[in-house]
Amino acid sequence: MAGGWSRDGAVQDQIDNSVDDGVALARSRLAVGQSLHYCEECDNVIPEARRKAVIGVRLCVSCQQESDKQLTSLSGINRRAGKDSQLR
Repeated sequence: MAGGWSRDGAVQDQIDNSVDDGVALARSRLAVGQSLHYCEECDNVIPEARRKAVIGVRLCVSCQQESDKQLTSLSGINRRAGKDSQLR
């Protein structure tokens, strides 16, 4: 059901596009190529088990955790609150 001037299925198209954008962003963040033997950030040795488990790994575990923290803090989306609090 469309509302106002939108055509039928416009809301679903918007949802599908948002999902496609999210998938494309996630894929762009995946590492490619061969795994490094030494961390790009701190030059510590990356264990062989990690290199085998994560194809194209570039960071050691501690640097990866720090990088993940920074990405989550920069997201700007309050995922724990309701939709109404995000609209304010």
